[in-house]
Amino acid sequence: MKIVFATNNQHKLAEVRQILGERFEVVGLKDIGCDEDIPETADTLEGNALQKARYVKEHYGLDCFADDTGLEVVALNGVPGVHTARYAELFGNGFSHDSDANMNLLLHNLEKITDRSARFRTVIALLYQGQELFFEGICPGTILREQHGTEGFGYDPIFQPEGYDRCFAEMTADEKNAISHRGRATQKLVEFLKNEM
Repeated sequence: MKIVFATNNQHKLAEVRQILGERFEVVGLKDIGCDEDIPETADTLEGNALQKARYVKEHYGLDCFADDTGLEVVALNGVPGVHTARYAELFGNGFSHDSDANMNLLLHNLEKITDRSARFRTVIALLYQGQELFFEGICPGTILREQHGTEGFGYDPIFQPEGYDRCFAEMTADEKNAISHRGRATQKLVEFLKNEM
């Protein structure tokens, strides 16, 4: 089964391809000739994911899914949340999609805070045969005080999932995918698609 994942993020694409396995041919936006910067102007993860999926359906006529992920920090009332990818750009020194800047700003804002509990939440919106469906995955954890590891991307070097003594950036792709927010949401997507095949 061929399905479009509405992303240009090669890390996310590789992660989802690995989770979905060989039963599905997952293609990204570049593969369908979509070079536009799809707007993400909603104020919720669900809204952004649906906005991206609908854009592909309307402009390319293909069934697809899109995701949006937020890092929700308890002590910061759920921030950065929907602004996770652009946290430093919007609330810091104007850096654009810069993981180091995002992490440094978050660590700075949590400097004097002892409650470092947080969660990653991924929402996948699927447009499939006229249906609009959502799949959610949550991974609770803690924000570390400094970066560790070299794997993964985004906030992985400072996020330690609950029940583990390592952060995401210290795990293999398989280890991370088994417990991650995106992994959990994608597994729900897979179960749905398998039942449809």
